[in-house]
Amino acid sequence: MKANGLTDPLIRILDQMAAHGATRFYAKQLAPNDNSKNQVYLGGGFGALNIIPHGEIEEDGSQVAGSVRDRAKAPVDFWWMDEQGIAPAPDAQLILYPKYPEVRMSGFLRGAARAPAPLMRSRDEGRVLFFGICPDGRVIGHVVGRETPEAAALADKVDILEASGVFLDLQSLRQKGASSRQMLLDALRRIHAKGWVPSQKMGKSGVAAPYNARNGGGYTLEAELGISPNGYAEPDYLGWEVKQYGVRDFVKYLAKSPVTLMTPEPTGGLYRDDGVEAFLRRYGYPDKSGKEGRINFGGVYANGRDFHADTGLKLVLEGFDPDDGKITDVDGQIALIDSADVVAASWGFKGVIGHWNRKHAKAVYVPSLMRAPPPEYSYGSRVELCEGTDVLLLLQALASGAVYYDPGIKMEKADTPAPVTKRRSQFRVKHNGLFGLYRTSRQEQLV
Repeated sequence: MKANGLTDPLIRILDQMAAHGATRFYAKQLAPNDNSKNQVYLGGGFGALNIIPHGEIEEDGSQVAGSVRDRAKAPVDFWWMDEQGIAPAPDAQLILYPKYPEVRMSGFLRGAARAPAPLMRSRDEGRVLFFGICPDGRVIGHVVGRETPEAAALADKVDILEASGVFLDLQSLRQKGASSRQMLLDALRRIHAKGWVPSQKMGKSGVAAPYNARNGGGYTLEAELGISPNGYAEPDYLGWEVKQYGVRDFVKYLAKSPVTLMTPEPTGGLYRDDGVEAFLRRYGYPDKSGKEGRINFGGVYANGRDFHADTGLKLVLEGFDPDDGKITDVDGQIALIDSADVVAASWGFKGVIGHWNRKHAKAVYVPSLMRAPPPEYSYGSRVELCEGTDVLLLLQALASGAVYYDPGIKMEKADTPAPVTKRRSQFRVKHNGLFGLYRTSRQEQLV
């Protein structure tokens, strides 16, 4: 891409970030209040957490005028980029303000040897902060002033760039102008046109191999898209999370099963304090098919339902106001309680946020049919594009009962000195309830 006979100044920045490992690229046009004193505003709600990788979320116990702040924070592995390369900003962090709600970034100058302090202390409007996101969780930052060619070039392209909250998605600039959405749809159209595809799974070396188990629909789609296993996040194609789901036909596109959203182990309650065996012996029930020595814990637990007949537990949501859609207590939780208000198991909000941030801000849901033997998959022509997820939307769906807890926990050889336990905690939603977890959703016909 050329500008006045020279390489586009934006492409130079993105290429430099890519040389340091970045694979996704964003920019934020800075307002006067976006500076080191007032922090950098990253948007209302908590959607920025699905764009900017971060570490474990912790309560911020600092005080202002004698009162404890009701907020949380999370470290960011942030690096400033200049012509010499990249240098760490060791105190960079995200600040979560549940009251508003919003996310800001702070600490990006403290202890950073080559930080662009004058620009980040400035109140000049028109500055631009670029973000390069690396698969290993690093975030590379670069800022330019309002009078620079880079700022001018971005201003010229604002109307054609995709937006994710306050972030401008720059992926299309490295793809000769094609948007990531269009490239994704083109790739899915190609896969749909292939018809039946042999089941396969991409290896870490980037070479696909046959896969014979009956859960290969997602692996096969990823292999066709050229997606290699990634230890940091969900399957990623040009910044889109790719999710496959089985259907019975390509007429009604009815999903065969609910969608498993996340599988976090409890972080509190008797389950955590005394262990899964004690939990099962107290709240589990004998196997209903009569298997000797087996204790199960299953069922559906949704907010608003009564105590489960088999386990005596019900699910409650503490510290979230569904009317305002806000977290009222950062130490709140999803909890299973019994009739004596004993917390059998709980998931603290800070941990839930950490799990949810693994989901990309953008996702595509692709239907599939399977036939066997040998296993083969065909992918439908109607896909669903969803953008703008936010953990606050997840909590809202939990409050309404649309998202529910559906465990499969068991203990075998329970009547012996060496019982064996199996853990499976999962939060699920019916497929048509997915769309409440995103700001925007729409269907796309590939043909």
